[in-house]
Amino acid sequence: MATAEHDVQRKGLPPEAYEPVPGDQYPSYVPAAQSVGELTAKAVAVGILLSIVFGAANAYLGLRVGLTVSASIPAAVMAVAVFRVLRRGSILETNMVQTVASSGESLAAGVIFTLPALFIWQREDPTVVVDVVQVGAIALFGGLLGVLFMIPLRSYLISREHGHLPFPEGTACAEVQVAGQVGGSKAALLFQGLGIGALYQVLANGRGLALWNESPAINLPRKAQLGGDFTPELLGVGFIIGPRIAAIMFGGGALAWLILIPAIDIWGGTSTVYPAAAPMNTLASGDIWNSYIRYVGAGAVGFAGIVTLVKSMPTILESFRLGFSNIGGAGYASVPRTQQDLPFRLVGVLAALMALAIWLFPGVPVNLVGAALIVVFSFFFVTVSSRIVGLIGSSSNPVSGMTIAALILTSLIWVALGLNDGTTASKAAVLAVGAVVCISAAMAGDTSQDLKTGFLLGATPRRQQLGEMIGVMASALVMGSVLIVLNQSYGIGTADGLPAPQATLMSLVIDGVLESSLPWGFVVLGMAIAAIVEFVLRQPALAFAVGLYLPISLTTPIMVGGLMRLALTRRWEGETVPDADEAPSPAGHSGTAKHPVASEKREQGVLFASGLIAGAALVGVLIGGIIYVVTQATGDPTVASRWVIGDDWSHFYPYSAELIGTALFAGLCWLLWRAANRRREA
Repeated sequence: MATAEHDVQRKGLPPEAYEPVPGDQYPSYVPAAQSVGELTAKAVAVGILLSIVFGAANAYLGLRVGLTVSASIPAAVMAVAVFRVLRRGSILETNMVQTVASSGESLAAGVIFTLPALFIWQREDPTVVVDVVQVGAIALFGGLLGVLFMIPLRSYLISREHGHLPFPEGTACAEVQVAGQVGGSKAALLFQGLGIGALYQVLANGRGLALWNESPAINLPRKAQLGGDFTPELLGVGFIIGPRIAAIMFGGGALAWLILIPAIDIWGGTSTVYPAAAPMNTLASGDIWNSYIRYVGAGAVGFAGIVTLVKSMPTILESFRLGFSNIGGAGYASVPRTQQDLPFRLVGVLAALMALAIWLFPGVPVNLVGAALIVVFSFFFVTVSSRIVGLIGSSSNPVSGMTIAALILTSLIWVALGLNDGTTASKAAVLAVGAVVCISAAMAGDTSQDLKTGFLLGATPRRQQLGEMIGVMASALVMGSVLIVLNQSYGIGTADGLPAPQATLMSLVIDGVLESSLPWGFVVLGMAIAAIVEFVLRQPALAFAVGLYLPISLTTPIMVGGLMRLALTRRWEGETVPDADEAPSPAGHSGTAKHPVASEKREQGVLFASGLIAGAALVGVLIGGIIYVVTQATGDPTVASRWVIGDDWSHFYPYSAELIGTALFAGLCWLLWRAANRRREA
């Protein structure tokens, strides 16, 4: 099997990896005609171990700060390192490791955004029961639905939309693994970026040494704010997705933070409007965003997602038709290895079994109609999530925004079906349903990124889909225990323990709908904004809605990365050089094969940017793991803050931490620019 791997002559991903060529014409790194080790025992074993580790670390991190770190790229880096130590293993085995491993992080994200609300309600009403089986079963249902519903979408989103949807982290994972196999200057660029990203994260991360402020912000009149989380991973994502999508996202953030927040401050005056508990004119910028703008963003994401689904429906239906036509028999056998999904008949049967299991499982007390609606909602949000991560990557995937929309819809159905009895148990049931939908959306985002990586490398989709399911089952088995241990150790939803900000917001949404106190005006405003962007301005509303929902601190560094990509393209546009793999003709350049300089520089920049993302994300996960281990060993939840030594920089000079952070981020941009423009080695 390994010999087939050495037959591949390419020295990196082909230029078509970044160009809008038809998916069936893309020359994958490992050709479809070659058979290479993939779903092997050692790949699955290493993947399961990493899946559990990443899932537990991210559960703690998400409950602490409300955000998780994508594990796809760190898992790819660790897989490359493991197989280098073992001195054996194909690139598709490495890809299988990261496929299985990254599912743990995604499952954890969906779980911690929703199910911790059960612990919050349990403190108010001891009759609410939270156990390992309940959490594990809900995680399993949602995770498997996310993987299953991504299968019929793969042909459309991954193959047919190749070149139009960049899938930044999926592409970065492919570059990481190819560079690890090829070595040479490509590997050097990647690992230089990895080292710089890791070092930057250690020094700047607020849970690391925090030597400078990596999130400087400028307060403007009427509580408007402009700032940035100046981190390596966001800069790298911006460079990979390019200027257009980055600009549209930034436009959404600018509308929220430079226009809507000041408008709400002016309009609200001394009024107190739910869900805020204080007068509007006393709220800080972050409080206005948390109390109101999130609902505007949730409405925009929901509306833009529906529009995206409707516009994509003809092609999605065609993908279904092609998939069903290739179920088994000669038709299936004639499909190239790199286009073979799990049989659609199996997908349909498993989805039906999931609906029955949700109906029969006592932890989700719904009737059969309710269970069927859960499956329908899951398919919708899987479609939305898969397309969003194709645009902006998994790290910026607004799963919590989609979850808010899912919980609103679920709560309305609960009321319509007469299932709302006003008790805490009824709210817990709604949350469980919304959690299944949320977890499926989070898993779909990860699955689509992994399938994009496999598409570029030449993996077999059906084997990757099996790997995703294995990772889901392994992570679901331990997720209930992880949450219960964390709750017993610190108290989930407590200010001095693990605040669980996302889950707290979800509980407010459920209370608001079931008790008829949801701020519908803000939700409808978001829907109207998305409609104007889509139908009047003729711009992709989904990217704009994501920017509207996210803090502007996330979209600013993404915009910087996109502008750097634009500047690089403009600088080298139209220039060509002789292909280093071709011998020049006797007459000089005449007859010598040439390639555009811009694509070469772009590839170099993407490699370095991939390293930045990988290094920063890997260290982010490791910091979360170290914090968890240290606090568990000492029993002191504050012990991890003792190594933070940069909190008092302002003592030397006002804004010194912000100025230092901005200057060092500018240096990071210069390193990326220098790497992209590096002279090509023959």
